[in-house]
Amino acid sequence: MGIQIWKGKGFDSQKAIRYFQERKIPVQCIDLLRFGISRRELESVRAQVGFDKLIDRESPAFAASAVRFSDREELLFQALLDNPRLLRAPIVRYGKLATVGYQPDVWGGWAL
Repeated sequence: MGIQIWKGKGFDSQKAIRYFQERKIPVQCIDLLRFGISRRELESVRAQVGFDKLIDRESPAFAASAVRFSDREELLFQALLDNPRLLRAPIVRYGKLATVGYQPDVWGGWAL
């Protein structure tokens, strides 16, 4: 079981990768914008962190999206699958554990 990082273009994704590399913990990096994330993976992350933490409400993609006016979670969830630019990154998984954003305090508590 290893660390998986769905990375975006932001600085937090770079910092997350560096966090694990500095500790010599192998990571599998997935380009979120190029490959997206599967429904099952995103559902698993949502179960860990909650739905609201998945959405990057400050991104230009969210500001330009019509879903910003919706409060229907299933509609928003589908929009996240269709447009990964709406997701907050990085998404870091370790088995069933997951975080969204730069969370070194949480990662330090994982038994790696």
